[in-house]
Amino acid sequence: MKGWKEIIGTVAPTLATALGGPLAGAATQAISAALLGKNDGTEDEIAAAFATGGADALQKARDADAAFKVRMRELDIDLEKIAQQDRESARERESKTGDSLTLRALAALIVGSFIAVVWQVLFGDGSRIDTVLAGTLIGYLSAKADQVIGYYFGSSASSARKDDLLHKSVPADAGKVR
Repeated sequence: MKGWKEIIGTVAPTLATALGGPLAGAATQAISAALLGKNDGTEDEIAAAFATGGADALQKARDADAAFKVRMRELDIDLEKIAQQDRESARERESKTGDSLTLRALAALIVGSFIAVVWQVLFGDGSRIDTVLAGTLIGYLSAKADQVIGYYFGSSASSARKDDLLHKSVPADAGKVR
C-alpha cells in the first residue's frame, strides 16, 4: 500500500504541497481533523485511517483539501509562491557558497540510485521485493529523486497554473466589434 503522503499527493494536491513546506503542521492538522476528528493525530494514526477507511477516507481528504485551499486564500497565503521562494533560497545559497560540486554529486547519487533500484526491480534477477520496508525505501528514494529534478528543472505546478489561467482567460479583443 502507498504511504499516506503519497495518497495525499494524489487526492489532495493543496495539502500535499503544504506538507512539503513551512505549513506542514497546518496541513497535517487538517488531514488529522478530517480523518480522525482530532487535530493532533500521529502519522501512524493517519496512515491507519487511510488503510482502513477506503473510499470514505479519500473523500474526507478531498474535502479537507478543498477547505484548506479556501482557508489559504482567505489568509492570502500562496503555497506555490512559498515553494518558489524555498527553491530560490536554496539556489542562492549554492551560488553564494560556490559549493555546487557537493550538491551536484548528491543529486547524481540520488537520481542514479533511483534509476538503479528501478532497473533492478524491473529487470533484476527475478527476486521480488516483499517487505513493506523495501517498498517504503523505494517510495522515499522516488520522492527524493523528484525533489532533485524539481530543483534543477523547476516544478510543473507553475506550468499547470499557467494552463489553468489561460483556459479561464478571456481574449483581449473579445468585446470589440470588427
